Amino acid sequence: MSETLLSALALVFIIEGFMPFFFPKNWKEAFLKIASLTEGQIRFVGLVALLIGLGMLFLVQSPL
Repeated sequence: MSETLLSALALVFIIEGFMPFFFPKNWKEAFLKIASLTEGQIRFVGLVALLIGLGMLFLVQSPL
């Protein structure tokens, strides 16, 4: 289980590193736009990300 969790965390770091490495200017602009959002908007984006992640996890874990 811990090996799977560490593999998932490693993939998160790899995916998160793509944009700042390959497109630093675009990443900086996106980061500045995100920083200007209200707390409610940021929470909504976080909620949507959580729901998408949970949905994907459910699809992957469910037997076909």
